[in-house]
Amino acid sequence: MVNRIFFIMVAVGVPLSVIGSLLHWPSVLMFVIYCLTIIALAGYMGRATESLAIVAGPRIGGLLNATFGNAVELIISIFALKAGLVTVVLASLTGSVLGNLLLVAGLSFLIGGVKYKRQSFNVYDARHNSGLLIFSVILAFVIPEVFSMEMTDSETFTLSIGISIILILLYLAALFFKLVSHRGIYQHESDQVEEHEEPEWSKGKALTILALATVAVGYVSENLVHTFEVVAEAFGWSEIFIGIIIVAIVGNAAEHASAIIMAYKNKMNIAVEIAIGSTLQIAMFVAPLLVLISLFFDTKMALVFTMPELISMITAVFLTISITNDGETNWFEGGTLLAAYAIMGIGFYLL
Repeated sequence: MVNRIFFIMVAVGVPLSVIGSLLHWPSVLMFVIYCLTIIALAGYMGRATESLAIVAGPRIGGLLNATFGNAVELIISIFALKAGLVTVVLASLTGSVLGNLLLVAGLSFLIGGVKYKRQSFNVYDARHNSGLLIFSVILAFVIPEVFSMEMTDSETFTLSIGISIILILLYLAALFFKLVSHRGIYQHESDQVEEHEEPEWSKGKALTILALATVAVGYVSENLVHTFEVVAEAFGWSEIFIGIIIVAIVGNAAEHASAIIMAYKNKMNIAVEIAIGSTLQIAMFVAPLLVLISLFFDTKMALVFTMPELISMITAVFLTISITNDGETNWFEGGTLLAAYAIMGIGFYLL
């Protein structure tokens, strides 16, 4: 049923996106069409990566889901950077961190916990990810904010470039550690009980759909960015709210759906890898990459967030670590994460 709805949304949404942009339909209407179309396209990307994940295993599968899920937001952010909307881009990065740690993980733990009283996942991965979360989100994001108080804009951007390069190198080292040098060393009983499942699509079909969906998302995203200012004025939304809530949810729709489905199937290793792994990829790869990409645009982007953004991300990190470090989850812990996300959403709406 859901797949049929996504098919209709893509079949209708993509042509309407093209026709509406050519005929200059109202920006608010096009904003809705673009968002729904991107969510539907992200659904196809999620199904394709899920098929690849079944073949590749939980760790690589979670990485694939996170990577292609974040590809949507990366595309949107690049076009927003090109348009000079740095505030929206930084807010969308904050929204991704909050969305993955609180909304995605919260819904996964809640929905999975309703079906299963107790769900477990690899505790060694959880502890490994905890250290990376503290380093990438807290250390790497707080340092530019603190030092920027005594620096010029040029010096702050130079510091951001240095931090970005270090983050990307450490992220690549973390992937090598988990997938190559220490692959299979830290095993958990839940790694062994995943039942065999046939992929929905073949490898070739899944890769083809991924490529086509990514191209379509790129086109729709470029047009979506141009509607932000009009929509903000029409609904009274701030750029920060658009970035943190709207862009983050639309941009991460694929992994949202994938993580929840995996949790419902009691495949918590993949669900947690999507939620936590996606956060790490945003903080250690996507955000630094956007800083480096901004070198080629008129408006440069430094890794300097507002105080509400920083405090929200730090709170989300520590709450997630406290809940996941035992390697077990239940529906109440999921509800706790969702409550935190709701509180922060209200706060950003009222800013």
